[in-house]
Amino acid sequence: MIDYDKLIADKCREMKPSGIRKFFDLANAREGIISLGVGEPDFQTPWSVRQAAITSLERGRTKYTANKGLSELLQEISKKTEAQLGLKYDPDSEIIVTVGGSEGIDVAIRALVNPGDEVLVVEPCFVCYSPIVSLCGGVPVPVPTRAEDNFKLTPALLKERITSKTKLLILPFPNNPTGAVMTREDLEAIAEILDGTDILILSDEIYSSLTYGSEHVSIAQIGNMQERTILVNGFSKAYSMTGWRLGYIAAPAPLAKQMLKIHQYAIMCSPTMSQYAAVEALRSCDRDIEKMRAEYDQRRRWLVHALNRIGLDCFEPKGAFYVFPSIKSTGLSSEEFCETLLDKYSVAVVPGNAFGATGEGFIRISYAYSLKHIQTAVERIEKFASEIKKG
Repeated sequence: MIDYDKLIADKCREMKPSGIRKFFDLANAREGIISLGVGEPDFQTPWSVRQAAITSLERGRTKYTANKGLSELLQEISKKTEAQLGLKYDPDSEIIVTVGGSEGIDVAIRALVNPGDEVLVVEPCFVCYSPIVSLCGGVPVPVPTRAEDNFKLTPALLKERITSKTKLLILPFPNNPTGAVMTREDLEAIAEILDGTDILILSDEIYSSLTYGSEHVSIAQIGNMQERTILVNGFSKAYSMTGWRLGYIAAPAPLAKQMLKIHQYAIMCSPTMSQYAAVEALRSCDRDIEKMRAEYDQRRRWLVHALNRIGLDCFEPKGAFYVFPSIKSTGLSSEEFCETLLDKYSVAVVPGNAFGATGEGFIRISYAYSLKHIQTAVERIEKFASEIKKG
């Protein structure tokens, strides 16, 4: 018998499965579960986008595209980035179309991180950053943010963790799981610390179109930060195109050139049909985003109010489609709370520690579901919270 455990790479064997998928799989395995666990829009992809994909198939556009993406899609990404952020990126040398924002994160980290390099990971955060850094032999250095600071990265927190080995700062705002955003003033303070260093920035801005009450600001807009920033974005969240698997990287040409090599060998190109669909999304779907954002905003405000009312202290998120309430008042750990809520009340949410140790004592609830769905789930959460108080 082959001992597979001995043959698997050490870094892969040591990697923990995603805490998000664990509860998603548990919920899927049972009937009657109300899930608020997955960050996937409940809206259909806009019809014009689907029609563009259908048309591309009808016309036989099913071959490989250029490695970095369709020329017309690269042009549209360049136009949109300049129109929204005032940032100019050369579509021929500074943009790569990727298989979702996730591939963009992966190729950026792999292109930069050598064994022993330290990567600052702002937590709580999306689950993939630290594992990818570890696979490269790098050292993920958690930078824990706090509810008292609105889960923002502060200059003091950043300064504390910079060393001579720091290669990269991963800046995930608007944030998954907290919904926190960074204002221009916040980013200016971070830029001041990084200016004059060789530290690069991976700015994950996949939720940039989903902000409430203010315009999204990228750190690449601040001073000379564009020259050290790899901007990752995509179509999954803003356009409700999760299954289309399409994202992009915008970065200085010398960095994009190296990332493209990894993309060439690992992927070849992103799905052709999805690229034609994305061209249509960029050209004509701004109003669709506005409608979805307005609906998310309604759900956001209702959910924050409801959670605070039932005694689960909840920071008001300003971006993405998640809330991150504290469950410390219950005396349960994040895992205990979520497992009991699932087992006894048939509601699936994600424990905060799935997003780093900083998330312990919190849970993530997605409001990328209908308001009716959310209200039913909150009724059950309230019953659970009441039972804990009685007990």
